Amino acid sequence: MLADPEVVVSLSTVGRRIHHQSPDLTAARLRIQEAHGRANQTGRLSNPQVEAAFEGNRGFHETKFQVGFTQKFPVTDRLRLEREISQIEIKLSEAEVLEVERRLMDQACSCVVNILAERSQRRLLREQAALSGDLAELLSQRVAKGEISPVDASQARLEAASLAVEIRQSDLAETTLVGELKPLLGIAPWQGLVVTGALPEPKLPLRSVAITSRPDMDAARLDVQAAAAAVDLEKARRYDDVEGGIFLATDRTKDAPLGYDREGIVGLQLKVPWPLWDHHEGAIQEASAKHERKQAEVQALHRVIGLEAEAALAEMIESHHIIREIQTTLLPLAEEQVALSENGQRSGLGDIQDVFRAREKRLQLAASRLEAIRTFHIARVRYEIAIGKPTI
Repeated sequence: MLADPEVVVSLSTVGRRIHHQSPDLTAARLRIQEAHGRANQTGRLSNPQVEAAFEGNRGFHETKFQVGFTQKFPVTDRLRLEREISQIEIKLSEAEVLEVERRLMDQACSCVVNILAERSQRRLLREQAALSGDLAELLSQRVAKGEISPVDASQARLEAASLAVEIRQSDLAETTLVGELKPLLGIAPWQGLVVTGALPEPKLPLRSVAITSRPDMDAARLDVQAAAAAVDLEKARRYDDVEGGIFLATDRTKDAPLGYDREGIVGLQLKVPWPLWDHHEGAIQEASAKHERKQAEVQALHRVIGLEAEAALAEMIESHHIIREIQTTLLPLAEEQVALSENGQRSGLGDIQDVFRAREKRLQLAASRLEAIRTFHIARVRYEIAIGKPTI
């Protein structure tokens, strides 16, 4: 029996996988079919009524039979407004599906960034662990010669063991992230997931990038349109439907001494509702308040989107400054310190412990740079999701 092939994704392809394979997104798309179903049922006349009646006296010597057909007709544009609202709801369901996709994209891209960052961090941890192991071995040799205290060698071994634990914790963190990513991508529990690639070098986006149309903003605006149409609909509902009909009747009566007389009757009927007590004021007031609330929600959401984008951009800028400072200032200084300590050790003017400590400091700075890169890309994902940038 062949095993299921592994699923391979990267930071550039995870969006397409979400779009085509996410079970959550597949379920969300059914909302559109539901909205189409409601639209097909909305804005129709009520079914007509057929009435029949029969009367007769004792012995049924005199009888009367009547059959009628009645239909209700709106006197306002209620049906048109109902159809208009249903069409808005279809667009609203489409925007809600895109919003689900946007949120799934945010989660999936953040997971991929963290997975790639954990791998880079783990490579540095292995370098540090190897360096600490070499230092511990060297100090143990010097302890055996009686040159230094055993405490120094014990401390070095402890640091090496601690780094080994950190590596295992990083492995665990990546396993957890993969477990979070698999259901987002629609991967079966028994399938493997391989995340490829590496985090690109940070590059700040242009500040002139405008916030494009975002699904939740589109949905909020459509809500406003639907609420405005609902106000008109409630006003139209102040007047109930007019009922009109036609009836046919046949009447058999006894006309003594001439016998029985038969008579056919054709008639029309019209029922006009009289809005005497109920003017629908409460429903109109509720719909108007809902319309105002939806307008306020659009304004609030627009501010929230702007703040999200600004916060993410500010985090990117600060992370970029940290990365540049470490890259251009601190790492060169650390490299210089390593070179000086190695030259001093070779010339007999320095201690080998200084060499190891200088190398360890360089690796710590490299780890800080990787953490800043992780922060930058997480903020970039949030920024691009916030401004509604296409991810496919």
